[in-house]
Amino acid sequence: MRVLLQRMTRAAVSVEGETGGRTGRGFVALVGVSREDDAAAARKLAAKTARLRVFADDAGLMNLALGDVGGAVLAVSQFTLYADTRRGNRPGFSDAARPEPAEAVYEAFVAALRAEGVPVETGVFGAHMQLELVNDGPVTILLEA
Repeated sequence: MRVLLQRMTRAAVSVEGETGGRTGRGFVALVGVSREDDAAAARKLAAKTARLRVFADDAGLMNLALGDVGGAVLAVSQFTLYADTRRGNRPGFSDAARPEPAEAVYEAFVAALRAEGVPVETGVFGAHMQLELVNDGPVTILLEA
């Protein structure tokens, strides 16, 4: 499982022109699920996301976590995190999970974040989405399980 976190000041996702999830300070979490992933991997990365200390304290050091800054997460499914570009110019996605099991793992990630006390907004699983965000820093971190 891969979760690409982008620290942001605000973000929104829309599908077919309709705004879905929208949030202020926190993370955009692009969530990719491989064929081997399960709910345990989702819980592990949700806990890491909730506790990751990458927000600035009063001294300007990255010492604070989401809960410390009143942050939220906008979680968006992203199977292209498993793109294989080693051969040719057209990516392959054979390592990405099929839609049904991937959606279950994605939902487990969202549920685990909420269980950690993190406010979560979401995109629409499997939909073509437009994502707008203001990356803060920029800070972008890849988590893997």
